Amino acid sequence: MPKEYKVMIVDDDFELCRFMSQFLSRQGFLTFTASDGEEGLKKTEEICPDLILLDAMMPQMSGYEVCKRLKDNEKTRLIPVIMITGAGEKEMKIKGIEAGVDDFITKPADHEELIARVRSLIRVKTLNDQLENVENVLYTLVNIIDAKDSYTRGHSERVTKFALVLAKEMSFSRENLNLLEKASKLHDIGKIGVPEAILNKPAALTEEEFNEIKKHPAIGEKICSPMKTLGPILKILRYHHERFDGKGYPDGMKGNDIPLEARIIAVVDSFDAMATDRPYRKKLEKERIIAIFKSGLGSQWDEKIANIFIKMLEDGKVEF
Repeated sequence: MPKEYKVMIVDDDFELCRFMSQFLSRQGFLTFTASDGEEGLKKTEEICPDLILLDAMMPQMSGYEVCKRLKDNEKTRLIPVIMITGAGEKEMKIKGIEAGVDDFITKPADHEELIARVRSLIRVKTLNDQLENVENVLYTLVNIIDAKDSYTRGHSERVTKFALVLAKEMSFSRENLNLLEKASKLHDIGKIGVPEAILNKPAALTEEEFNEIKKHPAIGEKICSPMKTLGPILKILRYHHERFDGKGYPDGMKGNDIPLEARIIAVVDSFDAMATDRPYRKKLEKERIIAIFKSGLGSQWDEKIANIFIKMLEDGKVEF
């Protein structure tokens, strides 16, 4: 392997822990051990291992609870977990799958099986890390675009924050929140294909200039389309400027044909535009923003989503 990968072994059986640690060390891995769940969680935060070997049955905190907490934590959810179980314990494996376990190995661990499963999941982790690095490059490009204009600096970060607050109010699942977060961060990446003079123009745009701006959702979709991991957000990027009445762009999509996430971004994107200073006007007061939203219910914005956001504004749940 090109680098020394880190493996965390969490097991209250000292002898088994020592055996696996020594064996994996001889195979070129850097190993760490923990004798209980709390220690395992703490060391995972400190060390950030590439893989975790986790005993199913431990005192105080079971391996299932440890795994669930790892998978619920944004910082550790992508670390592969191999759970160590007893032979033929089907119910334990089902419980492990529900907790987010990636693979299983049965006690006593066979040498060849152990190393094969560890290497297989570390390869997957390495690929995920590479894809995440590429996505981070795209996020950086968006931040560069935002930073070129003092009026839009931080726009994508704010839109992401508002979108997630709104989606949580709508009881989105963790998986759908992650999808929305990616789409919100990248919703304006297509502006990299729009001339800077148009993006930064301190006055109203001409019709021709606005037509150039209207190209950015399709450009964004095209930029992200080569990445399979971004496949689920492509339509969100393309349709985030569609209107509920079908008068938006680029395709004139209408109503519920517009992806739900795109309808959410349409609301919070408009909000951020109204709630920040622009070259042609100062930011609007909350009462004025609410009035504009109410006037566009069912036409510019999905009425249900916009009403939820209006209520959040009225209740002070949106900070700006």
